[in-house]
Amino acid sequence: MDISFLGGPAPQRGVGVVAPFDFALDRELWRWVPDEVSLHMTRTPYVPVEVSLDLARLVSEHETLEEATRTLNAIAPEVVAYACTSGSFVGGIAGERAMCAAMTRAGATPSLTTSGALLEALAELGARRVALVTPYTVSVTRSLEAYVAEGGVGIVGCAFMGLTRHIWKVPYREVADMARHAVPHPGAADVLFISCTNLPTYDVIPQLEAELRIPVLSANQVTMWAALRRLGTRAVGPYQALIDPAARPGPVLPESPQVPGLPEAGQVPGWPEEGQQQEGWT
Repeated sequence: MDISFLGGPAPQRGVGVVAPFDFALDRELWRWVPDEVSLHMTRTPYVPVEVSLDLARLVSEHETLEEATRTLNAIAPEVVAYACTSGSFVGGIAGERAMCAAMTRAGATPSLTTSGALLEALAELGARRVALVTPYTVSVTRSLEAYVAEGGVGIVGCAFMGLTRHIWKVPYREVADMARHAVPHPGAADVLFISCTNLPTYDVIPQLEAELRIPVLSANQVTMWAALRRLGTRAVGPYQALIDPAARPGPVLPESPQVPGLPEAGQVPGWPEEGQQQEGWT
């Protein structure tokens, strides 16, 4: 049978992705990717450490990133993204930039990280006040707060789960409940950010944006948005405000005065001791 009339296969543009060894959401990343783009995945070496600041530092060591990036060179992706939020915010803005420089030395031009993409997305949306949802422990969540504050954005609410493993198993229902807890009242935040590339978020983003009336960002979403932006193409995300400007809600209410008991930007009171989960959440 002559199939020469089919032509093809169609040309593919490549996005390289370096992920931590325990990353379990390859299929979710693909949902943001248009048909003409391929993802080329590689992972950092396994280390026997649970999710923590120690793990974030281990999976973001420059030697580790350079070696992972070099494994992608043979297929020549047009951009390489490091898909790990905690690994890319643990060293602050200077640390994130140094990680990009390490990937560039290994042949990735351009390169980006999830946390760098977060600040890029917040700037794109003009956000000055953000609410945070994380699956992390206290110490890792505090490190994210410090990174966002260093980027010039205030934190007006925060909810965290206290998890150290199996984050990819958290159901959408719990993500949505935590989001509602993090946004203290209508109009308090410009944006909600759901951290961790191992936390499923794709289908819950439009639901939360409709309910909270603010853009909702997630770690995997901003990573793919920023990587595809480098290629001059758009991510696939119906009814997601970052990706579809038509979906961006207008202001809900005039900016509210400080509510008694509401933390100032960058401060979240009542943290439990390290190793404890936030009351009422698992």
